[in-house]
Amino acid sequence: MCTPASSTLTQSSPPAAVAAYADATTDVLPIDILQFHILTRLDGPTLAAASCASTQLRQLSAPDTMWAGVCRSTWPSTNDPRLLELISAFPGGHRSFFSDSYPHLAVSGQDSVDAGSLAPAEIISCVDIRHRGKLIFSKAVATETTTAWFKCSPFRVDMLDPKEVVSTPVPYPDTDHACGQLGDCLTLSWIVVDPAGQRAANVSSRRSVSVIRHWLSGEVHARFAAVLPGDRRSSSKFVECGVVVICGGCRGEDLQVREVSLQVENMDGKFLNGRESLGILRRALAARRRTPPGGCSEGDEGRRMHEEFQRMKMERKERRMRAEGALDMICAASGLFFLMVPLVLWVLTFCR
Repeated sequence: MCTPASSTLTQSSPPAAVAAYADATTDVLPIDILQFHILTRLDGPTLAAASCASTQLRQLSAPDTMWAGVCRSTWPSTNDPRLLELISAFPGGHRSFFSDSYPHLAVSGQDSVDAGSLAPAEIISCVDIRHRGKLIFSKAVATETTTAWFKCSPFRVDMLDPKEVVSTPVPYPDTDHACGQLGDCLTLSWIVVDPAGQRAANVSSRRSVSVIRHWLSGEVHARFAAVLPGDRRSSSKFVECGVVVICGGCRGEDLQVREVSLQVENMDGKFLNGRESLGILRRALAARRRTPPGGCSEGDEGRRMHEEFQRMKMERKERRMRAEGALDMICAASGLFFLMVPLVLWVLTFCR
């Protein structure tokens, strides 16, 4: 006869059975072992799922220190004294930060920002890049959003100074095939934090949507992108938060990260300014969260959304070119008409 701790549950088990199994497990195992030696070893999604299994497991997984450890291991860039203090002030502490930052953003175009809420005076970008699960880049940068220069200039957040270079243990890919393999191994997380609104959102596709090697410089350009709802204007109905990672190096040497930047692009291929981009990011912070569709990985979902955005850009460009072509034809016909009318009148007058 099996004990409750050794019984198994399937994905089709009803919620009541799952809860009963969880309660039986907590009855068999000592509380301190379960809380300090088992739950602390779980990753974020598993810990969140375990906390939903029973009331007791939810209570055991409630301490903020447990979720702080999960956030630090998932995003080492958050292990900063100021960020730790800011995240601790979130309504649910580090658990709220994780629930904001881990899921994908929903692309619905129906989310809005409270008109009475003030725009944040700054936003904090937390970036972590991994290669085959190993951290190769981690940094947090604060960006002021109140200056006139920020509001009117094209929005761009750079994680590195112009001459700053970060070395990595990754071999430099000297062929296109190696670049493709590098793209499959890279993951990037770009979390935007609003300190005043106590919200966070991950605006990255996690996995790269494209990796190319520049034909002249040999630099590797890896692109990550997240499609977000924009405003009601047709050119910005949807926008793409594009993260570009530029790496350099030589054959036989290690890869060097030379640039990590974020920009927001609309469907006309125009980069939005700071004021427009801040509005987009505020809507992203307030947007609903979702998980990728069943059977679709994070990388597949990101590439699918990126390809769909590129398709919409191409269709819009073709429509604009057709409209411009029709306008050119009308202008040419009008010019020819006004040129021929005097000539015809002159001929008629001369023939008389």
